[in-house]
Amino acid sequence: MRLTSDFFVSAYLRRCGVEGAFAGLRRRGGAEAGAIFVVIDRIDGTGTLYGPAPQSSYDDQPSDRAFTRLHTPEVLPREEIEKRLEREIRFDPDCWIVEVEDRAGRHFLATVV
Repeated sequence: MRLTSDFFVSAYLRRCGVEGAFAGLRRRGGAEAGAIFVVIDRIDGTGTLYGPAPQSSYDDQPSDRAFTRLHTPEVLPREEIEKRLEREIRFDPDCWIVEVEDRAGRHFLATVV
């Protein structure tokens, strides 16, 4: 059984805090199954954006949430990340946005390529 979005986000925020990274909820989405996007702010004007991995990427682990980096370069200017988030919100108004400040770019997510 897959965790609800609100439960996952709550646990993720706590995990970030335990690891010493500041994390906050920027946008609350649908409690049951809203898509979750995570912005890693490197505090230098750049960042990384993670979003839900396609289901086909992890069919052998259907109960876990997996994420993927949503751009090819390792980091992007924050302006580009914000433009992408605006598009995602227009597409899915029930999405969640979590922001993590971490100079090292740590994300604490299960990721797939």
